[in-house]
Amino acid sequence: MAADTRSGTGPRDRFRAQVRLEVKTAALRQLAEGGPEALSLNAIAKQLGMTGPALYRYFANRDSLLTDLVVEAYGDLASALARASETGPADPAARLTGLVHAYRAWALAEPHRYRLLFRAPLQGYDAQAASLVEAAQPAMAVLLDAVSALAEPEPPLTPGAAAQFTEWRERHGFEDVTEAVAARSTLLWAHLHGIVTLEIEGNFASMGIDPSSLYEAEVTECARSL
Repeated sequence: MAADTRSGTGPRDRFRAQVRLEVKTAALRQLAEGGPEALSLNAIAKQLGMTGPALYRYFANRDSLLTDLVVEAYGDLASALARASETGPADPAARLTGLVHAYRAWALAEPHRYRLLFRAPLQGYDAQAASLVEAAQPAMAVLLDAVSALAEPEPPLTPGAAAQFTEWRERHGFEDVTEAVAARSTLLWAHLHGIVTLEIEGNFASMGIDPSSLYEAEVTECARSL
């Protein structure tokens, strides 16, 4: 029994892991129904038949739970992008197209988790914490790799902006990509994020516009420019 406890596989550890999973599942339902502002540990405790103090043995506070959800969401997004990149065609342009389609597909399938990653953070929550910044890097790495496989783009940067991307590359371990690739990748993500965000918030509905056609046009233009 002592060996099980030390290895993290004993009954108590398995029970703790199960409760944490149930808490996160309930939290994701809250996010889907009411957004991050609806997240309530007391409501989750009541739903799971627990007291508030009992739940705090598994998550110290709301921010601790949020951080777990954000890190896992970044991991799932990175996995979706990596699968699209690894199983797609060998042609670099087609590979990039498959990757950005996978980005939109994940957002549409998981809009509440997408908002959790990219909308304005909740008041008092440090969305720039080191653990969250680190969790975001694998998804960006997939995009950088795909853009790097294309012809070297012209740097759309002033010298000052180029210096900022140099610092960013070095800080996050992306020294093998150029400032131009880093800038183009960031601009591509910003363009696609704008369309996806408007789509999942329903902003195109009143215009009678199919956002998939807009996204397709943006993907084509981005691939052409790259």
